[in-house]
Amino acid sequence: MEHHRTRPRQPGPRRGGPRPPLPPQGRPRPGTAGRRPAPGRSRPAPVTQPARLPNPRLTGLGCGLFCMAAMLALGFLDDLLLGASLTAYGVLCLPVSALTALWVRGGDLLTAPVVIPIAFAVGLTAVADDGGGFLGAVMGLVTGLSTQAGWLYGGTLIAGVIVVVRRIRMIRAARTVRRRRT
Repeated sequence: MEHHRTRPRQPGPRRGGPRPPLPPQGRPRPGTAGRRPAPGRSRPAPVTQPARLPNPRLTGLGCGLFCMAAMLALGFLDDLLLGASLTAYGVLCLPVSALTALWVRGGDLLTAPVVIPIAFAVGLTAVADDGGGFLGAVMGLVTGLSTQAGWLYGGTLIAGVIVVVRRIRMIRAARTVRRRRT
């Protein structure tokens, strides 16, 4: 019995056949293409870049997880070290809000101001008064949210301003690239 091919032949080398050589790795320095160092001589040490601050780019989900984990950890530290000071917790929310807005990637910029209030409430569970039982914890959370609303609004405002500035810079950079192409 004869079997016929069901797929047309694909261009290029067949599996198991000789493979084309790989392209050279890295960029050669000008004037050194194809040269190797003389025997006994080593290459000069590469120039190192100065240390820079970390610049992670978090997705929307990563941004939310980072902010919630940071606020929960700060809430527990505040409870442990400062005796559950709501003012200290509110002040600590501001740099977390700024970092969240700075570290979110460009496509997910709008998630940063949305995540801040949620993370604030999650971390507040560690700091808020719990009057005993579930209802006491809920009342402590509601009371904490109402009395510390200024810090919550401040953190959300910081994140919003940073996101708007980053978005404007992204739009301007895209326009500049588009103008250079035309």
